[in-house]
Amino acid sequence: MTEADGALAHAAGVAASLVNRNVPASLASSGAQPANAPVDDDWAAYGRSQPGLRYSPLLQINRDNVAQLKQAWLFHTGDLPSKRWGAETTPLKVGDSLYVCTARNQVIALDASSGKQRWRYDPKVKDEAIPYTAACRGVSYYEMPAAANDGAGAVASDASAMCRTRIIEGTLDGRLIALDARSGTPCADFGNNGQVDITVGMGETPSGYVSINSPPAIVRGVVVTGHQVLDGQKRYEPSGVIEGFDAVTGKLRWAWDMTHPDWNGAPPAGQSWTRGTPNMWTTAAADEQLGYVYLPMGNSTADYWSSSRTPQENRNATSLVALDVTTGKPVWNFQTTHIDAWDYDLGSQPSLIDFPKDGINVPAVLLPSKQGELYVLDRRTGKPPVGVEERAVPGGGVEPQMRARTQPFSLYHTLRKPDLTERDMWGMTPIDQLVCRIQFRKASYKGIYTPPEADRHSIEYPGYNGGSDWGSVAVDPQRGVIVANYNDMPNYNLLVPRAKADKLGWAPRDEVRSDAGGAEGAGDPQAGTPYAINVNAGWRLPFTKLLCKEPPYGGIRAIDLASGKTLWDRPFGSARGNGPFGIRSGLPIEIGTPNNGGSVVTASGLIPLPQPPTT
Repeated sequence: MTEADGALAHAAGVAASLVNRNVPASLASSGAQPANAPVDDDWAAYGRSQPGLRYSPLLQINRDNVAQLKQAWLFHTGDLPSKRWGAETTPLKVGDSLYVCTARNQVIALDASSGKQRWRYDPKVKDEAIPYTAACRGVSYYEMPAAANDGAGAVASDASAMCRTRIIEGTLDGRLIALDARSGTPCADFGNNGQVDITVGMGETPSGYVSINSPPAIVRGVVVTGHQVLDGQKRYEPSGVIEGFDAVTGKLRWAWDMTHPDWNGAPPAGQSWTRGTPNMWTTAAADEQLGYVYLPMGNSTADYWSSSRTPQENRNATSLVALDVTTGKPVWNFQTTHIDAWDYDLGSQPSLIDFPKDGINVPAVLLPSKQGELYVLDRRTGKPPVGVEERAVPGGGVEPQMRARTQPFSLYHTLRKPDLTERDMWGMTPIDQLVCRIQFRKASYKGIYTPPEADRHSIEYPGYNGGSDWGSVAVDPQRGVIVANYNDMPNYNLLVPRAKADKLGWAPRDEVRSDAGGAEGAGDPQAGTPYAINVNAGWRLPFTKLLCKEPPYGGIRAIDLASGKTLWDRPFGSARGNGPFGIRSGLPIEIGTPNNGGSVVTASGLIPLPQPPTT
């Protein structure tokens, strides 16, 4: 069994094992969406519902019987790219169907009880469209208002009912595709025979530069999507514009280009949306009642050079932006990193919670960051009901005039560990530990937010994988507990002057017509800026491939929702698959490994988790 199929089997198996009740009639006749208020058995959106709590109200599986569970079925997707793929899908369950997507965006409907395939749709995504990784994190489910539904995600057999319930997927080559949930047939009334090209209006978009790898949010009949931009290639890559499309017709309702807020729709003839602006590559959360969608925004391109950014970019980059889904206009924003030069874009889906404060419940949004901060904000206004403190941070680097003097730290909770010291350097032998200590002494490190350097390496801790990344957190609203799995690894970075980068042959992918297939940031050219960037993600030694920082490298923590206090914390992931020179050790030692996939929490008190990968 392949790793990708294994991960899908795990996720689908969890979903299948949670099926224990008959599904009542659909809420579609009243206009309600399953993604806003799923019935108990359903998982109708990426985070189960649009608020993104990742909480299941089911009770059948509990601590007394969980050890007795047996595999019900196993499904192999059969779709694996030759390289650079990730198993990151979260299946939707609506009625008795599971809807999953593969690394190259094939959409598959399965019988949730048996695992048998009902239909499959292949959008024919080519390998050259793959950015750093081929990954599809999920699809979205939509019911047209007044659709008469049989409770299994499939409408009556009348031909007029085609696409009254639909699956909407974003693809690695920048398309939105709408499929009939019953048959997998493209919805002819959506865009051009079921497809919308989101790159229209963006100008030049080479293959792999604009990709959708996270499911869009659907709010008040509007499909809201951002997209991944191929990081590190150029200063002026395709725009990070946020677009809202009609969920039925696929027509563009609005577009938010932060430097041209007056445009709101398609750009004027002969122009394109502003290149290089911050994008949203991860998953949004939505409040149907307020009509707001909460956008975790990324950074401007290029990530590690900030001098050429506009004031509008600096205001909205690495921020949570609340957008009115009716108008496409921002309501408020909250910035988690001022003038980001560390690739600290927001990767986690926010979670909409009721936050207890002074005897009342404040409608709030819980926002995790890559730095490990957990912010709580009033989702109506963006104001924090608990403190956020601006603290002094290091200056200097190659752009001292651009570095913010302070950065926002949450007074509610942080997953971040204390700053590194030389004593934190680690190795399998005294020799590699000594090498790590020498590297630590030679590098620039002043604590969190140490600026990038060109004359020597700098240490970025936490690294760009977090803290919290795209798996986000889970919230048990009944117990008042947040469950957060997190990463704890540094990066070892070096800015490379343009002349040297050119000699090394570091050029944008579309100019060399190939890529090394390495980790994000490893030899990225950042064309159009004075420096390329070389990121050693995790800070690994080249000869052993082991990390310089001592374990753990990832953990899981429970946090009291009301107070923000830690209830418990432990490493997550063992050393079985790890060892020097890529050799598996087989040791069952809980060293804590990186774990981006996120957790789920159930009403019975269980926390289903995917097995962390090896480091």
